[in-house]
Amino acid sequence: MSTLAQAGTALPARTATAADSARARWGRRFQHGGWFVAPFFVLYGLFVLVPVVRGLYLSFTDANISGDDSGFVGLANYREALHDDLVWDSLKHSVQFTVYVVPVIVVMALLMALIAHHTVHFKWLWRLCFFAPFLLPSAVVGNLWWWLFQPTNGMVNHVLGWDTPWLTQKSTAMLAVVIATLWWTVGFSFLLYLAALQNIPQHLYEAAELDGANAWQRLLHITVPNLRNITGLVIALQVLASLQVFDQAVVMYQFGPGPEESTRTFVQYTLEEGFTSYRVGYASAISFILFLIIAAVALGRMWLLRGREEAATR
Repeated sequence: MSTLAQAGTALPARTATAADSARARWGRRFQHGGWFVAPFFVLYGLFVLVPVVRGLYLSFTDANISGDDSGFVGLANYREALHDDLVWDSLKHSVQFTVYVVPVIVVMALLMALIAHHTVHFKWLWRLCFFAPFLLPSAVVGNLWWWLFQPTNGMVNHVLGWDTPWLTQKSTAMLAVVIATLWWTVGFSFLLYLAALQNIPQHLYEAAELDGANAWQRLLHITVPNLRNITGLVIALQVLASLQVFDQAVVMYQFGPGPEESTRTFVQYTLEEGFTSYRVGYASAISFILFLIIAAVALGRMWLLRGREEAATR
């Protein structure tokens, strides 16, 4: 009996001691580095978490832009969005833009990285020319390409010898946005590929060259396999960014939806409902639908990456 009693009283004491020790370790770690990250968490909570929670609440109300006379409507906004033809049209335009941009930007960025990596002279100039457009603000890019696509005095038609009304014709309106976006954003993916190319061990190429592999074979069997992870990252980032396309499309068409609303994207329609039609609750519901789509894409990419890593470790 005395042994059991002693064991029964000693166990809570050891548990309390372990808990106190864990709290003490956490306190020391927070004192060492916690104060450095505390401002980030405060700002993240104020400017990200609070607006997200507020937006989620508004999506279940009929709130207007003034915030007055709003009432709880449950899932009515989501049901309306699912039956709204403009929601599906804008989503189609965003998906269409993504399908056009992502494959081209992956190939372009890889080719540009190969040129900048293997060129002998003026490497800094190649890298500057490829990356510099990415540093420009979206308003500058939109206005620049608005001038370039002018049918009479635009440089695009002048160089090609065409007379195409790029910005006023439905068949070319989205293509104009795609071209401007490729020129503007390819530099970021180019930089990722360039960094990955520099990390590939040089002895792999030397061994392959000694075995008689030509440049094309070295590219297919060494370069491309070693860039598999960075290619997946580039695709994921470009898909997420393309689904949220807004700035350049709006600026190029002077804050309009383009000819026959052919360039109205999902984000643009959300802002129109919130700040033009003043339906903040409905706009919040639409924005959370886009959030769910983007989250599904991100989680799908993580699932595929985890499955690939598990297969590689077997």
